[in-house]
Amino acid sequence: MLDMTLFGEALKKMGCFQFSGVPCSYLSPMINYAINENSFIMSNNEGDAIAIATGISLANMKQKDKFGVVLMQNSGLSNALSPLTSLNDTFEIPILGFVSLRGERDIQGKNTDEPQHELLGIITDRLLKTCNIAYDFLSQDYDQAIKQLNVAHDYLKKQKSYFFIVKNNTFKKCSLTDSKSLLENQDQEIIEQNHNTVKLQVQRIEILKYLSDFSYKNNIALFATTGKTGRELYEIQDTENQLYMVGSMGCVSSLALGVSLQNFKKVIAIDGDSALLMRMGALSTNAYYSKLNNKGNFCHVLLDNESHDSTGGQFNLSPFVNFSKIAYSCGYEKIFIINSFDDLAQALNFFLDREQGGAILIYIKILKGSKENLGRPKVTPKQVALRIAQFLIRDEHE
Repeated sequence: MLDMTLFGEALKKMGCFQFSGVPCSYLSPMINYAINENSFIMSNNEGDAIAIATGISLANMKQKDKFGVVLMQNSGLSNALSPLTSLNDTFEIPILGFVSLRGERDIQGKNTDEPQHELLGIITDRLLKTCNIAYDFLSQDYDQAIKQLNVAHDYLKKQKSYFFIVKNNTFKKCSLTDSKSLLENQDQEIIEQNHNTVKLQVQRIEILKYLSDFSYKNNIALFATTGKTGRELYEIQDTENQLYMVGSMGCVSSLALGVSLQNFKKVIAIDGDSALLMRMGALSTNAYYSKLNNKGNFCHVLLDNESHDSTGGQFNLSPFVNFSKIAYSCGYEKIFIINSFDDLAQALNFFLDREQGGAILIYIKILKGSKENLGRPKVTPKQVALRIAQFLIRDEHE
């Protein structure tokens, strides 16, 4: 069996020492090791974990010296398919993955595990192959495992993800030094100015114009959720500090979080109400790790038009949801409820000026609708990723 301390040192040498994931008993030695090293980001969903690890890799993509690592049970691989296929593959941002093999077969081909692992035990490797992800079954022999890591490292440097399938008892036990979370909620505030004034009566594109101009002038990385948000942002102006998500619905804030944990640059994630409803568990992860990071560089903007606007304007369930209170309950430090462009300017300038602190939510209720004859970005996702990766490492005084 592999000793996690030795294996962890080997991972460090190849720049793979920042982990995100969802716990699995087969991978508990890896997860416990990462927690003990203060290098594990606890996710609530495997798709969120993929997006966070991808943000870590994106922030270091130009140097190719650090790569995000994701840990999950194979049953959670189905939760991860959206970002694996439309984020990592489409943008060509590599991550290293370790997936446990629950539902392993005996020599007669029978399931040796619980019934819920029956199917995934059969198709884990097939899923990875179908997703064009190179993989191997991790060896229990240290020397052989190191050779496998070297192969994986070559893939990562070529901007290709690589996954290991991990059988039971591959690792020796590794105990937690402390199982408690490191923080408690404090210093939170919901801020709503001019709450008696008429609400903003604008469509999404008017807010995007303001955000794009503000972010470009102030050297802020701007990540736009999938659908018409990214397409409108592109048509307003196409700049190197902007990334337009395609697919991976609900993953934009997790991607931006991963970047913010690696970088001192300010990062804004523009989210939509439908997208956030899809992956609302990301809020607690964003809040906790932004507070732990304490750089004051993560801002989450939520545009709420109470609809699935990019797919034809169907209704969603956001009218029944108080996003501000949910963000507060999840630990966001400051929540700004925006009723005017003056409110928006105040909130953004607060974010720009702060040098420490946790996550900020800027909540804006907007009208349905989008620009007529809306086009699509001519720049490819790969080009967008390489461009923003270069932006992220550029000194702000250059």
